[in-house]
Amino acid sequence: MKLILTSFKKSLLIFLFLILLSSFSSLSSSKHNGVVVTRHYLATEVGSNILLDGGNAFDASISVAFALAVVNPSAGNIGGGGFALLYDANKKTIESIDYRERAPKKAKEDMFLDENGNVIKDLSTSSFLASGIPGTVDGMFRIHKKYGSIPMKKLISPAINLAEKGFVLSKFQAEYFNKNRDKFSKNPEAKKIFVKENLWKKGDLFLQKDLAKTLRRISKYGKDEFYSGTTAKKIINYFQKNGGIFTEDDFINYQSSFKPPICSTFIEYKVCSMSLPSSGGIVLSQSLNILENFNLNSYEHNSLEYNRILTEAMRFSFADRSEFLGDADFNNFDINRITSKKYATSLSKIIEKSQSKIMIDTPGEYFDESEETTHFSIIDSKGNAVSNTYTLNTAYGSGIIAKGTGILMNNEMDDFSIKPGFPNFFGLVGSEANKVESKKAPLSSMTPTIVFKDEKPFLVTGSPGGSTIISTVLQLLLNILIFDMEIDEASKAKRIHHQWKPDILFVENEKKVKNIDKLGFDTIYRERIGETHTILFQKDKYEGFADLRRPDGRAISVH
Repeated sequence: MKLILTSFKKSLLIFLFLILLSSFSSLSSSKHNGVVVTRHYLATEVGSNILLDGGNAFDASISVAFALAVVNPSAGNIGGGGFALLYDANKKTIESIDYRERAPKKAKEDMFLDENGNVIKDLSTSSFLASGIPGTVDGMFRIHKKYGSIPMKKLISPAINLAEKGFVLSKFQAEYFNKNRDKFSKNPEAKKIFVKENLWKKGDLFLQKDLAKTLRRISKYGKDEFYSGTTAKKIINYFQKNGGIFTEDDFINYQSSFKPPICSTFIEYKVCSMSLPSSGGIVLSQSLNILENFNLNSYEHNSLEYNRILTEAMRFSFADRSEFLGDADFNNFDINRITSKKYATSLSKIIEKSQSKIMIDTPGEYFDESEETTHFSIIDSKGNAVSNTYTLNTAYGSGIIAKGTGILMNNEMDDFSIKPGFPNFFGLVGSEANKVESKKAPLSSMTPTIVFKDEKPFLVTGSPGGSTIISTVLQLLLNILIFDMEIDEASKAKRIHHQWKPDILFVENEKKVKNIDKLGFDTIYRERIGETHTILFQKDKYEGFADLRRPDGRAISVH
């Protein structure tokens, strides 16, 4: 009898142990946390609330995009466009969406040149010819149709409330409004909203009544409101009355599109980013391919030799960007020629053998985008992830608002090669591949990126910064994947940037990058380069970090 009881006790203990183990295992494999990181804390709160209400990462991204159009009007938008990477954890698939602006059908190659072929100052940046057909609204509705789980009205509602009831300005935003006072003053509609007689100050309540009405119409009638409804008519009529070339067909026929991202390997990681009409993923891939040939972790971070190798890799990649890349629908160039491992190896050997600055006169000779973009990164508890970068181009775009809409319009036409070899606002030069053409998308530098490790999202990131976007994302990746930095350290680390032309090395903070002048480049020191908003998988959970180079950003973890 005693033996039977003892045996029973042992069996009971084993049974209880198995239950405990099963509980532990289910906890270990349970859903992880979600994270939302954006440029503005109010938009981050909007996104995190959507996740808390049961929405997925795609729902949150849509709500964030509309909210940023209200609280971060210098770049957040419904009058612009952009790109997003979308990872579906259930299907284990990744795709991108291109909702980049398109040139109006009446656009012509010489539309920004005078009769002598000279570029007319400001015509491509601050006139009624400067805007492409906006894609953000179409893009968000397409994402929702394919991936959304809660009603669109609920996703747009926070943006309507922020525009209608207003939000309190931070010191940075108040000062930025005042800084751009002259730009707003050129357009009577923008002036009414953004110019205050006694200047803006921290704590002021900022209202956007017309924008609230527009958002409410979009919420009620859907994307057709923006492309064929009252809003479209307001924009088209206003632009036509002021010398613009928008037509109803331009808006009715606009379509964003899903397409494969450009993915490549880098040591043990899979790196996915945006392909054409963005150059971001291509230049990132080419640069990583070159750098993979060097034992980078043998160098001290920010050492002279490390910066030399990094600079030359960027120069080669940006040179090829300038020469060969443009909207794939108008350009037959095979991008595999510059993203192949073989080509990268040949370039790395040139860098390795060189002891001084390499002369890159002709892109491809070795063959065998504004500060005011904004990025946000989101992952939900199921592992769905969104990396989204969108923009108006320069700060507040063209500064033009069509009467009664409250929508700041983009000046994305400046991203074309308005004259081959002539630099755009960011100093980037282009070729025939990126010339102005009817219905064409201008080349971009936006680089929304998702890095995978063991087939799961490991790193989600992106940045604003015009042409510095690509180099910013590149260095963020290297800081984490090569130098094993924590997310905050990797984001704060000082950056450099070279884009081939102009032949200038841009450097953050002179004191942090020693002896950089010895590389043989003319050097310009900048207050900041880029502004990453990143999510990283660390110690069995996801962590987010909003770059400190500008205030107002925030990361929120949702459990």
